[in-house]
Amino acid sequence: MSGKKKSYFPNNWKEYKDADPELFLPHTFLEVMDWKVAGWELPSSVNCIIRTTDLATKKVKEHVYRRKYAADNKIVQLLNNKTHEFTVVTHDAQHYVGPRPQDHDDEEL
Repeated sequence: MSGKKKSYFPNNWKEYKDADPELFLPHTFLEVMDWKVAGWELPSSVNCIIRTTDLATKKVKEHVYRRKYAADNKIVQLLNNKTHEFTVVTHDAQHYVGPRPQDHDDEEL
């Protein structure tokens, strides 16, 4: 590796900083939620995305699957290990699976 420092990537932040605030349209919370959360789209080549968070280290990993059976196998593995919380995103829905309390009683469900 050479000893040269990577050159700074120029950007135009000053243009935004100096811009008239009236040029920026305010958005409500509901607009942002509809646009960013309810408006997700996966590429047609992707069947499912699973984002995992290790409960011990808090490291986040993202797994992308083209085939449903592969995603199903990963979900079964994560449920059996009980070491991660995870979110599953498909074309139709988003699901969060979190850790259960240790004193969980199935009769209370």
